[in-house]
Amino acid sequence: MSKFTREDIMRLAQEEDVRYIRLQFTDLLGVIKNVEIPSSQLPKALDNKMMFDGSSIEGFVRIEESDMYLVPDLDTWVVFPWGNEHGKVARLICDIYNPDGTPFEGDPRYILKRALKEAEEMGYTAFNVGPEPEFFLFKLDEKGEPTLDLNDQGGYFDFAPLDLGENCRRDIVLTLEKMGFEIEASHHEVAPGQHEIDFKYANALHAADQILTFKLVVKTIAHKHGLHATFMPKPLYGVAGSGMHANQSLFRGNQNVFFDESDELGLSETAKHYLAGILLHARGFTAITNPLVNSYKRLVPGYEAPCYVAWSAKNRSPLIRIPSSRGVSTRIEVRSPDPATNPYLALAVMLKAGLDGIKNKLAAPPAIDRNIYVMNEEEREENGISSLPATLKEAIECLKADSVICEALGEHALIHFIEAKEIEWDMFRTRVHAWEREQYMSTY
Repeated sequence: MSKFTREDIMRLAQEEDVRYIRLQFTDLLGVIKNVEIPSSQLPKALDNKMMFDGSSIEGFVRIEESDMYLVPDLDTWVVFPWGNEHGKVARLICDIYNPDGTPFEGDPRYILKRALKEAEEMGYTAFNVGPEPEFFLFKLDEKGEPTLDLNDQGGYFDFAPLDLGENCRRDIVLTLEKMGFEIEASHHEVAPGQHEIDFKYANALHAADQILTFKLVVKTIAHKHGLHATFMPKPLYGVAGSGMHANQSLFRGNQNVFFDESDELGLSETAKHYLAGILLHARGFTAITNPLVNSYKRLVPGYEAPCYVAWSAKNRSPLIRIPSSRGVSTRIEVRSPDPATNPYLALAVMLKAGLDGIKNKLAAPPAIDRNIYVMNEEEREENGISSLPATLKEAIECLKADSVICEALGEHALIHFIEAKEIEWDMFRTRVHAWEREQYMSTY
């Protein structure tokens, strides 16, 4: 049941003295876009009559077919806690529709909805996700541009004075709570200047909406503190990068179908099939969950990021960890995604991978309860442990070869995503980098 009706939103906009509304959506790469309208145009927006030029958005349509419609999801209505001298600003997240009234197949939100529909047809009423996005805080210079100067030298779970980002992080948490987030934890992460704020799990669509809202709030509040927040996976060499672990579970009504109290680990056969599907398709979906050239600087041994395709309930070196909570909290934690991913696409491909495991009753391989980082290549091979792609180029090729993940994206998104990422890889491949000059200029 919806939280808000059209009449509710009209009333709330008037009561809160909202002057502007951002009709928000994302492009294929997960970048937030919006069309801002004055409150006088809100009735038109709520009647689904707001049009925009889709040809100017990454991965959408050609100029010959550019007209597209913004259809607001009324349950995403929120008034931003920060205002300006011109009055309050509210937000509605929108789905993208074609002029003929059909959903636009390249809309990332629609792609996730399509995967959720498949889960529903298999009898699952909810796909719940608890994300754990990490980020770095850097100082701004006198021009307001980000520097590489960190604002603290703290480490895991440190606090002030080592953690000088504490006040900024607290301000972020308070702002998120005003916007309806239920915050579960907030702490300094492993690397200096690195932070994590965890919020309560939600159904996948709401969770993806929250991830994008979270990133917007973090960047906005950090800037007010003279800081730049970045969700770049690996901004600094020699320290841990930023991940976005995704805790996942499937429900039928109030029943968590991943839990089985009679099993030694408390995992149902459904959970094990789902887990096996994730493992089978992990290399195929990595281009989506780790979409940047920079993402693969994080997926290396030695910094707690997973680079091996395996699972365990006892250690954190594999791709999948089974947290200790059971009963309604039983879940699997996929540790490879990073916060640069488009959350709608990431959740869609992981769900599709898991459902494929359930449909085909895939058997989960034995758990790997040793530290994989200290295994040699021969030991990993003996244990059937493969590696995640080492570069964006390799990840793109793995994506192309995985029919299940290609189907999850759909033809339109797949073609445009691959095109964009091959351009990105080629730009990186042909660029001369500072490391090369440092290594070779004098010697050769």
